[in-house]
Amino acid sequence: MQIGEVAARTELSLRTIRHYEESGLVAPSARSQGGFRLYTETDVARLMVIRRMKPLGFTLDQMRELLDATDRLDSGRDLPADERGALMGRLRAYEQAATEQVDRLRVQLARAEDFAATLRARLDPGVPAASTGTP
Repeated sequence: MQIGEVAARTELSLRTIRHYEESGLVAPSARSQGGFRLYTETDVARLMVIRRMKPLGFTLDQMRELLDATDRLDSGRDLPADERGALMGRLRAYEQAATEQVDRLRVQLARAEDFAATLRARLDPGVPAASTGTP
């Protein structure tokens, strides 16, 4: 598929996809005779991993490291046990970091919801402000 379809499916802009390509995070699987980038489902899945990592605050280097680890694990090659263990350890570390960031975002969201409720209550004094009890 061409970059426009990939952009629509991933909800990423053309510019962002090109940036990720320039950064070495993703590469089109092929080019058409006219030079257009062509992507596969695997490329789309890779972009979705990147898209999910971005709002959690992962850097491009961290994205690259995680994608490298998953590429090596998914390569179909027989990896030595120590290499496979190290790669799985990296995945565990990224899963833990993602979980911790999700927890922080939940606290932020609860605070934002409390704030919005406080503003609503000031705008309509007849409606009590709902509190989630979050600090």
